[in-house]
Amino acid sequence: MIAWGLASSGHPILVHLIPTRRCNLSCAYCNEYDDFSKPVPLEEMYRRIDHLAELGAAIMTQSGGEPLLHPQLDQIIARVRSHGALAGMITNGYLLTADRIQQLNRAGLDHLQISIDNSQPDEISKKSMKVLDQKLVLLAEHAEFQVNINSVLGSGVKNPEDALAVARRALALGFTSTVGVLHDGNGQLKPLNTREQAIFDQVMELGKRSYSRFNQFQHNIARGRENQWRCRSGARYLYVCEDGLVHWCSQQRGYPGTPLAQYTKEDLRREYRTEKSCAPRCTVSCVQQVSMLDNWRNPQTLQPRMAGPQQSDSLIQLSSSPRGK
Repeated sequence: MIAWGLASSGHPILVHLIPTRRCNLSCAYCNEYDDFSKPVPLEEMYRRIDHLAELGAAIMTQSGGEPLLHPQLDQIIARVRSHGALAGMITNGYLLTADRIQQLNRAGLDHLQISIDNSQPDEISKKSMKVLDQKLVLLAEHAEFQVNINSVLGSGVKNPEDALAVARRALALGFTSTVGVLHDGNGQLKPLNTREQAIFDQVMELGKRSYSRFNQFQHNIARGRENQWRCRSGARYLYVCEDGLVHWCSQQRGYPGTPLAQYTKEDLRREYRTEKSCAPRCTVSCVQQVSMLDNWRNPQTLQPRMAGPQQSDSLIQLSSSPRGK
């Protein structure tokens, strides 16, 4: 994937697909869910996956909402793998059982990520180590795919030390570990305090054997420093919402706001060269990781187009979510 990404800048590296906006939890910090939406029909998911494959997408990750609520998630994952793309998933982990993990193995899942917010559930988040530890044990026993556990620091986290406990437990079970810095309501950075920064450094050191060692931009985010980089969202990274619209990312819904079915390689080329004013203070780590492949080439000389007719004329800012998106 990396070699192909370096050799060619004309295809998406990572796509986040939303098969359902519904979630079985209601974490107070998150507005990327509801409790009533129906899952995207399977045939429509197939059409979206097939079109992304035509665009050359290398990784397609199911997110949400809670993707495990989609009754045909296994077929969706298998469809991704049928195109030779890598299949990932971001989940809260609540619905995992031994049988469900085996089904994901058979479907061909390559990578799964769970964000764990604290040691004990509270009024902000139910994604706690107390609740999820047995799910992690099941993953360690049965999963044939890579598992990454993401801990979080920043606004809303009562006990920063919990991030260190989560990371240590993840590594003890043989998983990789990353840490995310929660952003503000506009998806922009909010520096950690001195205590949180010290814990951040410890967690990053623990995770040095995983891809977290490449996250120099997160060290800047933790200290409130802007990053100078070329955001390639809309080109190398796509966020496809439950309505089938392409957005820069989960925090910048509205641009370009184009139906995926109408998204072309010309759209990829345009967004690749489009400068994003939100980039210097962005905290969306997956977009920054993908964009590292192209920071050294092709300056961005275009300004954003107006949002598509399906969205409002101005950029819609969403509030923060530490799901690792």
